[in-house]
Amino acid sequence: MAELESLETAAEHERILREIESTDTACIGPTLRSVYDGEEHGRFMEKLEARVRNHDREIEKMCNFHYQGFVDSITELLKVRGEAQKLKNQVTDTNRKLQNEGKELIIAMEELKQCRLQQRNISATVDKLTLCLPVLEMYSKLREQMKSKRHYPALKTLEHLEHTYLPQVSHYRFCKVMVDNIPKLREEIKEVSMSDLKDFLESIRKHSDKIGETAMKQAQQQRNLDNIVSQHPRISGGKKSKKEACASSDLEVKNTSPMSEQDSGILDVEDEDEDEEVPGAQDLVDFSPVYRCLHIYSVLGARETFENYYRKQRRKQARLVLQPPSNMHETLDGYRKYFNQIVGFFVVEDHILHTTQGLVNRAYLDELWEMALSKTIAALRTHSSYCTDPSLVLDLKNLIVLFADTLQGYGFPVNQLFDMLLEIQDQYSETLLKKWSGVFRNILDSDNYSPIPVTNEDVYKKIVGQFPFQDAELEKQPFPKKFPFSEFVPKVYNQIKEFIYACLKFSEDLHLSSTEVDDMIRKSTNLLLTRTLSNCLQNVIKRKNVGLTELVQIIINTTHLEKSCKFLEEFITNITNVLPETVHTTKLYGTTTFKDARHAAEEEIYTNLNQKIDQFLQLADYDWMAMEPGSRASDYLIDLIGFLRSTFAVFTHLPGDVDVHSTMSGKVAQTACMSACKHLSTSLMQLLLEAEVRQLTLGALQQFNLDVEECEQFARSGPVPGFQGDTLQLAFIDLRQV
Repeated sequence: MAELESLETAAEHERILREIESTDTACIGPTLRSVYDGEEHGRFMEKLEARVRNHDREIEKMCNFHYQGFVDSITELLKVRGEAQKLKNQVTDTNRKLQNEGKELIIAMEELKQCRLQQRNISATVDKLTLCLPVLEMYSKLREQMKSKRHYPALKTLEHLEHTYLPQVSHYRFCKVMVDNIPKLREEIKEVSMSDLKDFLESIRKHSDKIGETAMKQAQQQRNLDNIVSQHPRISGGKKSKKEACASSDLEVKNTSPMSEQDSGILDVEDEDEDEEVPGAQDLVDFSPVYRCLHIYSVLGARETFENYYRKQRRKQARLVLQPPSNMHETLDGYRKYFNQIVGFFVVEDHILHTTQGLVNRAYLDELWEMALSKTIAALRTHSSYCTDPSLVLDLKNLIVLFADTLQGYGFPVNQLFDMLLEIQDQYSETLLKKWSGVFRNILDSDNYSPIPVTNEDVYKKIVGQFPFQDAELEKQPFPKKFPFSEFVPKVYNQIKEFIYACLKFSEDLHLSSTEVDDMIRKSTNLLLTRTLSNCLQNVIKRKNVGLTELVQIIINTTHLEKSCKFLEEFITNITNVLPETVHTTKLYGTTTFKDARHAAEEEIYTNLNQKIDQFLQLADYDWMAMEPGSRASDYLIDLIGFLRSTFAVFTHLPGDVDVHSTMSGKVAQTACMSACKHLSTSLMQLLLEAEVRQLTLGALQQFNLDVEECEQFARSGPVPGFQGDTLQLAFIDLRQV
């Protein structure tokens, strides 16, 4: 058993030795640990030393075997050392020579190296400058554009500089400075462009007047051209008849007519310039500041801010433009300037609407126009109410029509303006009535109330041309002869026609139908007849100093004017082309007017006669206690009867046609005579029966009887033809019975 373990130990020690011999020294640790972990490490050391001795013997054998070769090798090495020394010396010498020879080459190579380095630096510099120069050029261009106030191109240049060029050279210090300046440059461009816009707004406010004037001239030219093309039959016919009438109306009408051909208003001004081309708003105004500012703010992303600012400023300007001057109503130029400014404002806004996308829109313009329309109409209502001159009102109407047509051409609704013109038409009619009231007063005051004498055929035809009068009997009479009416008849007739023309003028260009024009003219003419002319006639009739002869002439005159009413109807029909039979056509009330005037004159005749009788009766001085009567009627009564005879003689011998004679003799003269006789009889009765007469003598009654007989004698003598039998004497029957 011990021998077996000894064999195993020996085999293990052998294995360990072999492992030590074949294993790397770094890995021998575990092997040695296995030896020390065992109990036979002494024996292992013995075997190890034996193994070392075996290897030493093998090494000694090997060295003895190779010794001669070793000696030979050493000998060869000694020989090689000598040769190597020689080679070293040769190499050293060669190196020295090479070094000496290569110094210049090294210097040249250093210079070449330096040149190559400089070349590389220059090339890099060129490359960098190639990148930087466009940036600097763009920046220089930007500054130049800003200096020349080309702000929109400057903004585009700034964009290219910021997004295209600067990113390529962003690491340079000067680029960082540029980048820091970009917001400042943008703000500067923004402020400068806004300053230009403010200058533009201020300029446009000052020049709105000129822009509006130009636009209205264009509208006037277009309307004139349209009138030439269309040749409206009613208006052209009316104007033709007007000229014909004016050519024949020369009987002192020139001094009394408030309307003449020259009162055509602004529609006839500057005819000589109609063929000249009128510049448009875009030719008068440089809109580039608005466009530039709009583009700049759009690029900067602040378009909405710009739009709000522009609209706010223009609203403020609109309110200023729509505020009329306090003295606007004094002259037409005041209205014209007011309209020019409004038109100029909206022409500019219309141009902005069509040349920009969204800066202003139709809703914004419509809102502004509604405000402008209401304020304009209110201002016109206020200021036109101060106008007392019909010529100014007519010119104002023409100006309003041109104003409306101009803005309508730009697409603005103007119906309210034409509705307002119908209101002004009523005011125009009132001013016409006031003016014609003065005209009629002048005519009636200057009339001599005597029949018009004519000495030759020319004068006769002239008067017949002015007034529609036909009398075969008068035509047959030799010259000189007299018309039955006085001069105020043709003058008043022509002034009525002038009034109708004045009314017609206002209706032109109001887009009214013929029926509406006809109705308007007839209503205004009726007011002229029933109010103005009627009042003037009544005032003349009621004057204190009017004589019976004048009253009789007024009756004759109003009779002829009454007959002329049908010719006035025809005259209106001719200029309006509306037949009198048309439904709703207004009739003229001239017949009633002249009848009322004639009745008033007749009543005034009766009143005046009775007043004259009363004046004579005031001279009566009866002595109711007289014992004997006088030899004849009382003196006052004889004078009274003489006055009545001469007065009724005037009635009887007035010239005129048969109708007038029969009218005067059958009505006025007979009624006046009967009224005078009745008033005389009543007055004498009152004298006889008055309370103060307490007793009468026979002589006094006989004297009173002589006076009554004188009155009866006057009645029997037929002072006025046409009484039947003793009709006139019956006026004194009650007095006779008493």
